[in-house]
Amino acid sequence: MVQQALELLLLVVFTDKIFKISSEKYKEKIMRADIENLVTSIEKTLELLRQRMDWDTASSRLEEFNARVEDPNLWDKPDQAQRLMRERQTLVDAMEGHNQIKDDLLYNIEMIELGEQEDDSEIINEAEVAISLLAKNASSKELEALLNGEADANDTFLEIHAGAGGTESCDWAAMLARMYLRWAQKSGYNVDLQSETPGEEAGIKSVTYKVSGHNAYGWLKSESGVHRLVRISPFDSSAKRHTSFCSIWIYPVVDDNIDIEVNPADIRVDTFRSSGAGGQHVNTTDSAVRITHNPTGIVVTSSEKSQHQNRDIAMKALKSRLYQLELDRRSAAVVEAHENKGDAGWGNQIRSYVLQPYQMVKDLRTGHETSDTKGVLDGELDDFMAATLAMNVSGKSRAEAKDNE
Repeated sequence: MVQQALELLLLVVFTDKIFKISSEKYKEKIMRADIENLVTSIEKTLELLRQRMDWDTASSRLEEFNARVEDPNLWDKPDQAQRLMRERQTLVDAMEGHNQIKDDLLYNIEMIELGEQEDDSEIINEAEVAISLLAKNASSKELEALLNGEADANDTFLEIHAGAGGTESCDWAAMLARMYLRWAQKSGYNVDLQSETPGEEAGIKSVTYKVSGHNAYGWLKSESGVHRLVRISPFDSSAKRHTSFCSIWIYPVVDDNIDIEVNPADIRVDTFRSSGAGGQHVNTTDSAVRITHNPTGIVVTSSEKSQHQNRDIAMKALKSRLYQLELDRRSAAVVEAHENKGDAGWGNQIRSYVLQPYQMVKDLRTGHETSDTKGVLDGELDDFMAATLAMNVSGKSRAEAKDNE
């Protein structure tokens, strides 16, 4: 009897051990399959990156750029020189980004093979984690590679306008301004304030920024539209829930090599005293400039510099808006988006931010959502932008981009 019990106990222990070994091997097999899928995805991204930069001619083009950079007369024409330097840096960044991903992938694959040979799970796990992180980086580079629209690489203007709702909407506009400034800072972009109109009690009625850096327009263009906020109002003593709207306008800074003709007879230039917080630096002269383009009704302002500088800045902004109209006419999808945007109100939203009674930010175009409202309002926008770009950047998916080569 005791012998039978002992044998049964040994059988149970043995069976349990076999089960655990099988379970671990099964999990290991699943993990390996996941890593293999990631490796395949990264390899496809590398193929796409090579296609987008025309890999076969990249080295010869870089040599040509380098030769032109050494020309002692290069800076006789500063605008052309700056454009050359930007194009060269774009190619260098693309080549280095591709090579870094490729080298990291090969290294970590070798580490996994080494770990398997030496039965060292620690080496294997570290390499698998590295490949997972590499896959995220590769995905981001893939999206950037699809930013091949005519103006995607340009700097951009960002306009925020409070909708109906008085103080509530003005405060929401200030929150959005902070959100985009945080995003730009995290993304390494420079931001210059062009003009600002403060709210009567709090926040801002409107504000315009210039965001400078490679692909600034390409990334931010997906933010154009109406943004809706639902929260318990800090300005309502009865603590009722309020809904506020703001519209975002994104349009590219016109490159000096893009010729936009503006007929002087089509514009009206007004000067006025810029508003500010007051104090010893309050503006006491009519230095702010407003330019109205009569045929289109476009109005641009600049109020942060001298009158001469403000006129120059406002004219550049007007040319950028006119250029955006031309881009819109070339793209039926963009035209439709702008026609549907309309006023800041219920029917024209692209994204909803709900802070009460629950917390949720949801993009109504892609369905992408998160409950991390604090993170989003602190500038964590990359996932939302990536989702929109993946859906319709230049109208291309990975397969379509390959077919259009």
